[in-house]
Amino acid sequence: MGRTNRNQLVFTEPDKCRVCYTCVRECPVKAIKIINGQAQVISERCIGCGNCVKVCSQGAKVFLDLKTEVYSLLKSNEKVVACIAPSFPAEFTEIKDYSILVGMIRKLGFDYVVEVSFGADIIAGEYRKELENENAKPCISSDCPAIVYFIEHYHPNLIPSLAKIASPMVAISRIVKKKYGENVKVVFIGPCIAKKAESEEINEVITFKELREMFVLSGIDSAKVMPCDFDPPKSGKGAIFPVSRGLLQTVDKSDDICEGNIVVAEGRINFRDAIKEFEKGLIKSQNLELLCCEGCIMGPGMSSGGKRYSRRTRISDYVKEKIKNLDQSQWEKDMQEYSKLDMSQTFESSDRRIKLPSREEIDKVLVSIGKITPKDHLNCGACGYDTCEEHAIAIVEGLAENEMCLPYTIEKLHKSINDLNFSNEKLASTRQALKQSEKLANMGQLSAGIAHELNNPLGVITMYSNILLEEANENDSMKKDLELIVEQSSRCKNIVGGLLNFARKNQVNLTETNMISFTKNSIKSIIKPETINVVFNSKLNDPIAMIDTDQMMQVLTNLEKNAIEAMNEGGTLKIELNGNNNEIEFKISDSGVGISKENMDKIFTPFFTTKELGKGTGLGLPLIYGIVKMHKGQISVNSNANPDNGPTGTSFKIVIPRNM
Repeated sequence: MGRTNRNQLVFTEPDKCRVCYTCVRECPVKAIKIINGQAQVISERCIGCGNCVKVCSQGAKVFLDLKTEVYSLLKSNEKVVACIAPSFPAEFTEIKDYSILVGMIRKLGFDYVVEVSFGADIIAGEYRKELENENAKPCISSDCPAIVYFIEHYHPNLIPSLAKIASPMVAISRIVKKKYGENVKVVFIGPCIAKKAESEEINEVITFKELREMFVLSGIDSAKVMPCDFDPPKSGKGAIFPVSRGLLQTVDKSDDICEGNIVVAEGRINFRDAIKEFEKGLIKSQNLELLCCEGCIMGPGMSSGGKRYSRRTRISDYVKEKIKNLDQSQWEKDMQEYSKLDMSQTFESSDRRIKLPSREEIDKVLVSIGKITPKDHLNCGACGYDTCEEHAIAIVEGLAENEMCLPYTIEKLHKSINDLNFSNEKLASTRQALKQSEKLANMGQLSAGIAHELNNPLGVITMYSNILLEEANENDSMKKDLELIVEQSSRCKNIVGGLLNFARKNQVNLTETNMISFTKNSIKSIIKPETINVVFNSKLNDPIAMIDTDQMMQVLTNLEKNAIEAMNEGGTLKIELNGNNNEIEFKISDSGVGISKENMDKIFTPFFTTKELGKGTGLGLPLIYGIVKMHKGQISVNSNANPDNGPTGTSFKIVIPRNM
């Protein structure tokens, strides 16, 4: 068990998280929980691989920083050893002479600086014995702590297959304590986050990133330090350990399919696949060399921006130079001495698997995110999970949210937009209706005042003109003038009556009415030319509704007369009845000249008319509007007056409730 109990290795800085789900996708154990759109690391599930740290472009994922603890060690009276991982040449590419790097580390206050690669030399010997033992069972390499954690937590039945061999870091710790005293403090410096929790034998672990930060904080400049060599024991070929297949090359083994029984797998997908196949017995005769990263040279504790193959080349060049200058006899002497140390390692089961939810629970979630049929399972991976079913399982387990499904979210967004557009249209229609109602109310007050003022003098004119007409002789030259006065005063009386009718808040006298018969009667009451064809169609199952028959008859006949007048050269008048259990719908359409676009907003305005002078008062449609509103209904109109846009004509639609 590691010194941090393998908890809290990686954290999320919420203010930086942009909810891209990249960390979910890259986490091999799905130790990421989405809470209110924020990706939080579940420490008890985390294996410290650092994939989320590497892929987070916003820097929202950060790992445990132990610089302060290392500074405390350096300020103490204890002897402190810095153990540098063999991947350092791939990190400090700007330093050509690595004795400068050693000098910089010493200047921080370390008493000794040794290479972990000598521990790799020792460990390579242990693996060589394992691979050359014909009676040994196939094993899984145990030098990568993230792999070890993955097996202990998620495949505990494979613990017996883990090589009982310490990692190079633990090996070098045991070696330096043997050489420099059991009381020395050991600080490992490398590219790995998981190393921070690997072993109680290591006092502190920092990454190369943290080491760079310590150089800056301490004001250490590579140009101003004294070059120093590594402290013994000096390493050999083990310096190649951090590259892919580095372990095999150190033990002079091959993973050639024709020569060996070794499978090499690296990266979050490949190592999991290899373990699953090994567990199922598909490759049970093979030894597995597994790395969570694509070689330690690509570890999360390395500076960003480095290229894999250029880093590999730096390691290769360093190893070639090291082997060239190696004191072979001293190296062999050291190997012989420290190979006698116990380099074994034990592992403990720490099962952290979550029980899979039931099929019913999974299917319920799938339906909730629109995955009803197999065709709906796009498995696009946008949510961070490989399949829609894995995403559904994560939702049941409380690790994910429905909105992480991109197709579902887009569809939901489209629906919201459509609902919003519908609401906007309804709001615009309501606003227009309110505007029209306000306009009619104002005009009604004005009309009522005018009508009342005109009614009395108009009554006097009508009465006396009729008296004079009755008393006039047939041959009287004034009789025609009197007839004109009577006719025009009668017309004025009708106009005033219309004004009063428009302005008055009439009571609605509801009567149970057969709407089909009622509409047919309205058609019979109008006079139509031979050139007009009337078409009536009803789709009503139940024709009975409660209406004010006198007022609604006025509505229908006015609209029908207007339609006929709009078709001077003939055409078709269509009257349709439709509805449901709650409403009745009238639709009166003509194929006439239509209403121009600029007049559409004015048609319900009192005294506005497009008819010739003397043929209309402009009160018909406002009166219709008022009657429909008194029936708690809605009236709308569509019209086209431009032949370029299709057939011309106008269509009025009236919807009223069956029962007010």
